[in-house]
Amino acid sequence: MRHFKLIALITASLALTACAGDATTSPVVIDTTTVTPNTDPVAVVSPNTAQAAMVGVPFAYDATKAGTAFSDPRKSGLTYTVSFTPAVSGLSAANGRIAGTAVAPGVYTVTITARDNGGSSASHSFSIVVFAADLTVPTLPSATLLYDDASNPLPRHFSQAAPNAGSPIGADNTPASNRTTNAGATLGRVLFYDRRLSVNDRVSCSSCHQQQFAFSDTATLSRGFAGGFTGRHSMGLTNARFYANARFFWDERAASLEAQVLQPIQDGTEMGMTLPNVLTKLSATTYYPALFTAAFGTNEITSDRVSLALSQFVRSLVSVTSKFDRAFGVNGVPNFAASFTAQELAGQDLFNGRAGCARCHGTNAHISDNTHNTGLDATITDIGAGNGRFKAPSLRNIAVRPPYMHDGRFQTLQQVIAFYDTGVQNNPGLDNRLRGGGGGNGPPLRLNLSVADRASLVAFLGTLTDNTFLTDVRFSNPFGR
Repeated sequence: MRHFKLIALITASLALTACAGDATTSPVVIDTTTVTPNTDPVAVVSPNTAQAAMVGVPFAYDATKAGTAFSDPRKSGLTYTVSFTPAVSGLSAANGRIAGTAVAPGVYTVTITARDNGGSSASHSFSIVVFAADLTVPTLPSATLLYDDASNPLPRHFSQAAPNAGSPIGADNTPASNRTTNAGATLGRVLFYDRRLSVNDRVSCSSCHQQQFAFSDTATLSRGFAGGFTGRHSMGLTNARFYANARFFWDERAASLEAQVLQPIQDGTEMGMTLPNVLTKLSATTYYPALFTAAFGTNEITSDRVSLALSQFVRSLVSVTSKFDRAFGVNGVPNFAASFTAQELAGQDLFNGRAGCARCHGTNAHISDNTHNTGLDATITDIGAGNGRFKAPSLRNIAVRPPYMHDGRFQTLQQVIAFYDTGVQNNPGLDNRLRGGGGGNGPPLRLNLSVADRASLVAFLGTLTDNTFLTDVRFSNPFGR
């Protein structure tokens, strides 16, 4: 029985072979080698970097980098998709190539994804920075302008103590880790005036701090990138370097100038940026890498370096050539009688004496010693640095930067002097120096100034105007706007 089964199997096999032979002219060769397909995934090998575009100018960019941005192990050909976050009005993409004309400035994240026919894919993201159409590049002299103390030594009277006060140099808030250099302040000047630091390229630091107004603003409240108003009046920056406790803003919420300069950039009303987007925008320009290299030794653009450079420029805004300064002469010995008019001398006597102004605005730079509640209101409506106290800027160039106070409530110096003469309010936090009576518990002082006294004070404050400072090219707009 077993023999019959074996014969049947052999016969069936031969029959199959015969049938196969009928269908082909050559014997069948069975290849038992196993072929393993190439399953290496697509990978990013040459990522894109930030690209610059301009509103209204045709833009084209190949995000595949001519097929070199991704590897293609299967050699099967890749297909590409591109997405934009947020959407870029005016730009579109086809198979990795981006083209069009953008209509709005901004920083846009582009994600490109490559896929092969086996289902493998890889992605990476980069930025397209669209700049406003009216932006220009800075024009800087071939020889770096001079900002450091070695090139511009402070006058002797800045090291001298005024009556009942210290010296400006004694109140210097420059940290040892960020001394002003010529290259650092040059970079800071460009950053200060560059509208690229705002989200829509409309405003810069200088929009609220204008040189002709002693780096303040004649508007009561300044306008931000979208037309919104700042919460307080823009503080003048003249002699900001000289303030011993080193804190900044009217309410001193910034512990240093280095901390302060980054806050308006990120403020939702003022400039509306994020620091990562600031760095992306700066890196997409042609001129910042060289400026950062000159200031810091490498072209690396970081928020710390932006902070350091902006602080150096702001600290360089020192006013030393007003009529008041010139009265000291080169030897540092003042001769006000030979320099001032009789009215200005009378105002100076009042300032230092009966009116008491010098008690809060001391030194030969006329700087504040601390925050003070000056009795603006009987009921405190803005707590400031606490209990209605506010920092005051230097009085240098005060005549060219109305309005006055943190809320810009006074439009003229005459109104300011009238307030301190008769208008100080008796609120619980009022500074003792503005109270009468023993022990600082009395009612607000009344100065009993005459019309002539008030005019003399205004005349003296006019001697603090420094026209050289207000037009100095070192502090001017390098973008020519």
